Amino acid sequence: MAERFYQVDPWLDPFREIIEARLTYISDREKLFTGGRTLTDYANGHHWYGLHRLPNGWVFREHAPNATSVILTGTFSDWKEDGRYALSRTAEGDWVGEFDAGMLSHGDLYKLIVRWKGGHGERIPAYVTRAVQDDVTKIFSAQVWNPENGYVMKHKAPPPPPSLLVYEAHVGMATEEERTGTYREFTENVLPRVKSLGYNTIQLMAIQEHPYYGSFGYHVSSLFAPSSRFGTPDDLRELIDTAHKMGLRVIMDLVHSHAVANILEGLGLLDGDPGLYFHTGSRRKHVAWDSLCYDYGKPEVNHFLLSNCKYWLEEFRFDGFRFDGITSMLYYDHGLGSDFVSYKQYFDGNQDTDAIVYLTLANKLIHEFNHDATTVAEEMSGMPGLAASVASGGMGFDYRLAMGVPDIWIKMVKEIPDEEWDLGYLLHELTQHRAEEKVVSYCESHDQALVGDKTLIFRLADKEMYTSMSLLTPSLIVDRAVALHKMIRLFTFMAAGGGYLTFMGNEFGHPEWIDFPREGNGWSYKYARRQWRLADDELLKYRFLNEFDRAMVETGKRHGLPRLQLTESLSVNNSDKIIAFRRGDLVTVMNFNPTISFTGYGIPVKGKFRIILDTDDPLFGGQGRIDTAQTYFSQPDQGHYGVTAPHHLKLYLPARTAVVLLQERVKTIMDL
Repeated sequence: MAERFYQVDPWLDPFREIIEARLTYISDREKLFTGGRTLTDYANGHHWYGLHRLPNGWVFREHAPNATSVILTGTFSDWKEDGRYALSRTAEGDWVGEFDAGMLSHGDLYKLIVRWKGGHGERIPAYVTRAVQDDVTKIFSAQVWNPENGYVMKHKAPPPPPSLLVYEAHVGMATEEERTGTYREFTENVLPRVKSLGYNTIQLMAIQEHPYYGSFGYHVSSLFAPSSRFGTPDDLRELIDTAHKMGLRVIMDLVHSHAVANILEGLGLLDGDPGLYFHTGSRRKHVAWDSLCYDYGKPEVNHFLLSNCKYWLEEFRFDGFRFDGITSMLYYDHGLGSDFVSYKQYFDGNQDTDAIVYLTLANKLIHEFNHDATTVAEEMSGMPGLAASVASGGMGFDYRLAMGVPDIWIKMVKEIPDEEWDLGYLLHELTQHRAEEKVVSYCESHDQALVGDKTLIFRLADKEMYTSMSLLTPSLIVDRAVALHKMIRLFTFMAAGGGYLTFMGNEFGHPEWIDFPREGNGWSYKYARRQWRLADDELLKYRFLNEFDRAMVETGKRHGLPRLQLTESLSVNNSDKIIAFRRGDLVTVMNFNPTISFTGYGIPVKGKFRIILDTDDPLFGGQGRIDTAQTYFSQPDQGHYGVTAPHHLKLYLPARTAVVLLQERVKTIMDL
């Protein structure tokens, strides 16, 4: 048996029995669900339910045990109830119908008319793989999707990278025009940008169909349907296949933490039973999100969600998932208002063990089906074992998002003058994580850019963003903003414990918030797009930030960061506002002092070094004050009475700049 994750953390000793009881429960539930089959063989609901083409016709199945009758209606029946499309009930509560080839055609729109004791309604099937919205009524319908010459994916995915470098993206808002972008436009215009910047993984948001565009894709209605707003399923396949050809992996933002409450589009009352997929009573509605909460304890729900994981891996060859809202799943109170300052808060009975079962089985399935797949947990409580392997007793996520990092930067930028930042505190917060887990660090994701908030660059420059980003317009405010924007990103990147993430546009300091079309803004797309021209304009300072991001990512890839390894603090001087730390052969030295440049500043490290990244480089909008061609040798200090003291590296450190130095091998007999 592999070593348990809790064996390396003495603080978990009092909770070993609880953890082992959870593991026993997980094992028992897996046996109950699968009947001894592998999870890969078990999670095949998408091959059984929904609409499927047969050699001589069609078959449709829906699980609706509370229904008294189910019938298909659509364009093929002029939206009337035609008895030829009635389904028959099985003993298991499934409804089944087989239809001749001519009774359904590619492109037909359809719905279910479901009746139950005391009610009836039109519904979209749970396993539908294509749903489209009427341009006028905005009502969704299922669509028969069976093109004669569908896109055939040709390219293998690249292997998992040693460090996860994530470019978080939303297809719809990836266009510069004030409209919804498409999969094909993303393939043509955005994939080359991501490749050029050096990121190795694209995280696609809002792929699962959702009725309200402004939900950012987090109020999902049809879990198996790629959003038709952006194009066809084949367009999505082509996007992923092209990314693979370019050496990019693609993971999907998977929303299994909750679902849209809409009745017509969603699953909340599919067969008249509110408990078919979701909790009933007080646990049904998410108190903060106005959505429905899955009942992970039901075998049908586990089968449905596990099949959904396999579907996206199998049908579209996604390389893994970023699981949304994990904290909300783990705790009965969704983690709302909890500070998680005590280990007891992970084992006090507030944990939804059925959700823990589902997450563990999901990770086990995903890695069983594709051992190269990557899973990332959006989780802020720090639940022990979350990002430990299933074999070691953990839930099996490969990474956890370091959700506290952007909050720290917001607090610093918003509330504390940069000349008063506690650099030791920052280094501690940027590097802390559990021993068994890798984390993905970031300064800002889509969360920090939503309407009502401000992007990092806008917090630093504010209204000067509109008047002084031109090279022809000097501005001390913008100079400070650009300098700190580079330093904050570099600090986060160089201290990251496994991976790094940016949201599209933030790499060049996209100036404005994200606000999707809604009634309150006159259904405007003005802020639901990305202004790529800003990064491409030679006369604007955005290009400096873009070039720095490219160089920063390339530095990490070339020299083994931000993969997990020891971070050694070399020097922290809050008076001078200097901090230096080492990871492997790289030493990062940062001068956050707003006014004072230091000559011959001593950094306690021994060896021969050269500068490989300099935020003051003119290529990045700096003043070019540092000689990056120089080789730096550490020098021994002379202590009292001529005794030789430790070596120091003497550096020129201009105000508000940072450098990354690479230690080189000394090719002499004598050791420095």
